[in-house]
Amino acid sequence: MVPPQYYLVLAAAVFCIGVFGLLTRRNALLFLMSVELMLNAANINLVAFSQFWGNVTGQTFVLFTMALAAAEVAVGLGIILVLYRNFAGVDVTDATTMRW
Repeated sequence: MVPPQYYLVLAAAVFCIGVFGLLTRRNALLFLMSVELMLNAANINLVAFSQFWGNVTGQTFVLFTMALAAAEVAVGLGIILVLYRNFAGVDVTDATTMRW
């Protein structure tokens, strides 16, 4: 049996990687991947605590989080397609200039 501390350390590392990617990248696709990493870190925590306490509540919340992540990706890819069509790239700093 793996102690819950290992899962928490893994989730903290994955979350920190996601925050670092969100703060340092300018590519919209990498933004989406970083947000997905942060959501997966939360899912790891939910499953770890669910297993630790012996109930399935955390795993149920993980299913809702996965549905939320799928919807977020669908909306995000639509925004990225519009960004690419209007600015010929997916650099988010180009969108702040308001040039067509």
